[in-house]
Amino acid sequence: MEYCPVYAPFFGSMGCTAAIVFSCLGAAYGTAKSGVGLSAMGVLRPDLLINVLLSSGLALKQTLFSGFIQFGAGLSVGLSCLAAGIAIGITGDAGVRATAQQPRMFVGMILILIFAEVLGLYGLIVALILNTKASGSESVCN
Repeated sequence: MEYCPVYAPFFGSMGCTAAIVFSCLGAAYGTAKSGVGLSAMGVLRPDLLINVLLSSGLALKQTLFSGFIQFGAGLSVGLSCLAAGIAIGITGDAGVRATAQQPRMFVGMILILIFAEVLGLYGLIVALILNTKASGSESVCN
């Protein structure tokens, strides 16, 4: 069948992989970058330191359309979480250093961190919308 090639599940699997890999890269970078800033703050002011939806849609026989949709959904959430992790890492690093020097910077830093975190949520929302489109195309292969 031209609508259900054997390689179609590959793209759905790669979407799951992209979501996990890029999200973990973003989280790792954000954690590492913020950890450096927290360590610097501990030295300066020690007194202040106190993929499930996509994988359920995978099938041995699926359309190429749904495979590409799942791949796009995985890239959407993975790359947006990578961007959020980078933004959180840079902001967290600079923010904790600034808070160590001027405690009034704390509220501003938290606001910017919230804005950076929303990037990952936007990617998740797009992925959820895409995943609902992919689930309706499976009747062609059966």
